[in-house]
Amino acid sequence: MLHLLAPWRSGLGGFSPSIDLKEDDKEVSIKAELPGIDEKDIEVLLSDDALTIKGEKKEEKEEKGKDYYHMERTYGSFNRVVPLPLGVDTTNAEAHFKNCVLSIKLPKTEEAKAKGRKIPIKAE
Repeated sequence: MLHLLAPWRSGLGGFSPSIDLKEDDKEVSIKAELPGIDEKDIEVLLSDDALTIKGEKKEEKEEKGKDYYHMERTYGSFNRVVPLPLGVDTTNAEAHFKNCVLSIKLPKTEEAKAKGRKIPIKAE
């Protein structure tokens, strides 16, 4: 798996989800870690050459004690664009969200599956 970016960009104050990308002869699979984000705050857009994951992170932390009260709020949006290889079947894509992980499966077209061929290696 390819780890594309760290989840937090230090110094920028923005959120960028960590994404793992895996490709084999049958499909392209993408997993995005989205801690603290609800499914309703995520949007997945697919074109012929790219997958876009958009979302908004809203987090509130509140602590109350006998002599203190502490409240922190974090808000931010993100937009990740993942370039796709040729031959992805965009009509049969699937997305699932479980335990703060967005999993996307993009099957390859029959033409793309058939194009790969093994090259024999000759010993000398």
